[in-house]
Amino acid sequence: MAGGDIAANCPACRCEKPVAMSVAKPESSRPTMRDVAALAGVALKTVSRVINGVPTVDPELAQRVRNAADKLGYRPNLAASNLRSGRTNIVGLLLEDVGNPFSAALHRSIEDYMRERGVLLLTASLDEDPDRERELASRLIDSRVDGLIIVPAGTDHRYLVAEQSHGTSIVFVDREPRPLVADAVVADNRRSAARLVAHLAKTGRRRIGYLGDTLTIQTAGERYQGYLDAYRDLGVDPPNGLAHHGLRTVEAAEEATVRMLAQNQPPDALFTSQNLITVGAVHALHSTGRQHDIALAGFDDVQFAETLDPAITVVAQDTVTIGRTASERLFARIAGDRSPARVYTIDSQLITRGSGELRPMSGKH
Repeated sequence: MAGGDIAANCPACRCEKPVAMSVAKPESSRPTMRDVAALAGVALKTVSRVINGVPTVDPELAQRVRNAADKLGYRPNLAASNLRSGRTNIVGLLLEDVGNPFSAALHRSIEDYMRERGVLLLTASLDEDPDRERELASRLIDSRVDGLIIVPAGTDHRYLVAEQSHGTSIVFVDREPRPLVADAVVADNRRSAARLVAHLAKTGRRRIGYLGDTLTIQTAGERYQGYLDAYRDLGVDPPNGLAHHGLRTVEAAEEATVRMLAQNQPPDALFTSQNLITVGAVHALHSTGRQHDIALAGFDDVQFAETLDPAITVVAQDTVTIGRTASERLFARIAGDRSPARVYTIDSQLITRGSGELRPMSGKH
């Protein structure tokens, strides 16, 4: 029987007589380095050196190889290269929400660092879901990424102990791992929150409302502690009924702010503990016409904060330094750094724009 044919029953008489049936030829295979070498008229070793960026290849030969590769549509076999090196040049990044401005800025900082080094970054959102964190971390590890950078949603990271012992490098950002021992890069949440509340109090305001995320989230808990620290330093108790937690969306923050302003003893200032909450509070202040008599200061910068009236005073995290520090630590671990894990705390910046510096109106406090 001719090559490429298979045996089948005769369709007309259903006998056992073999009938020649053509089998479609598979698509042509991808061009190889041998194909490039043949077209360029050079040795296979020369092609290998050009593809791997060896600088000592004669420029004319190197150009011939590149021209041949372009003409053939040759692409290097990264899988084979990875098998030889033990590296994939891929890093996984797990963020709270890539659509959140803080996450987006952090992502860009890390992406820029990876791109400079020819590393592919795979990114996903966790949506504050610990189960999703475990699932996505496991899938990335199964894909043999060289390392992981995680903004954790969960509070128990023992599921990574075995992978860490097998050589997977892991760096945490924004929140520290528990009880896993690993590098973490965080902001000075508690200290900066206390500083921001103290800044509001400098104008004489004492009924400072707190609008925050879920307290079980490390950053939210630390910022609330900073709010309490500021009152402790003032020597007075925080006002009753002016702390709202568990605010996850702009809409929830807006509703909570409107309710707070409608109380018999409303706040004369607001501290908002993250950017989406700040946006919701701003909506509430403007919709009620209170934006010029209720002071406001927020943790994390907000897009268009400078264009509002009044412009928004914030503590801005240094996402560029946070992302770069996390990337540097991950690369160091991948390269074999076995020094003790530590927490790197990055200072935040107080940016005064007007909303946090409003003077109380006469008789308002």
